[in-house]
Amino acid sequence: MHLARVIGDVVATVKDAALDGHKLLVLQPIAPDRQNAGRTVVAADATGAGVGEHVFFVRGREASFPFLPDEVPVDACVVGIVDRWDME
Repeated sequence: MHLARVIGDVVATVKDAALDGHKLLVLQPIAPDRQNAGRTVVAADATGAGVGEHVFFVRGREASFPFLPDEVPVDACVVGIVDRWDME
């Protein structure tokens, strides 16, 4: 799992039929100290996250698991919303 901040929504008028009804988000991966850590990612949303929230996301085959038994063609998916985290 990776940490990210949601920085935008994706609007696609034409997309794979298996993605109908699924929200797509633009994520900025971040390090535990909240600094940007890598390039932005477009991810399907399985949690109802919104712009400005911190989230957990997964990549690869596991990204489609929240949508089973449907076969959704995604390689990144938001699987959790972070309420808070502390660093000592």
